[in-house]
Amino acid sequence: MTIVAGLPIPSTSPLFLSVVGFHVLGGLVCAAAGAVAMLNRKGRGRHSTFGTIYFWSLVAVFVSATGLAIARWAEDYPLFVLGALTMTSAYAGRMAARRRWTGWVRWHIVAMGASYVFLLTAFYVDNGRNLPLWRALPQIAFWLLPAAVGAPIIAHVLVRHPLVRRPPRVLRDVRS
Repeated sequence: MTIVAGLPIPSTSPLFLSVVGFHVLGGLVCAAAGAVAMLNRKGRGRHSTFGTIYFWSLVAVFVSATGLAIARWAEDYPLFVLGALTMTSAYAGRMAARRRWTGWVRWHIVAMGASYVFLLTAFYVDNGRNLPLWRALPQIAFWLLPAAVGAPIIAHVLVRHPLVRRPPRVLRDVRS
């Protein structure tokens, strides 16, 4: 066991510690880029730039998390499941926007929002018991609080976003 910044790391292996370091750095970039993308005006520019950074740093986090989970499968398989849900949601949100699925704005908002909620859930499930304030909460709170905060925000955005509120374009029948 190694303690880094007050957080226990369940190995002293240099390889394991290197992967953890990469994973933590990727997670910090991912969380920050996701927040910047969410808080900026939607469309080309900062939103799409930071959204791309979020997506690719999430890929790095998922790959490193998969390696860490395999190394300690009995303890970490729930984190792998959360990582898979995070990655799947982000991929769906990215594809909805890139391929302009029917109702793509709704799909993009829900999927990307869900990926961020899953990301935070995985962080708190893994680290909550070691964080100030969070350590006083029961374990179930680490699983439920990110969704309890994130779901109303996603719902609010779905109700208020101008592209969601705009009625869909109706194609005219050329034969009329």
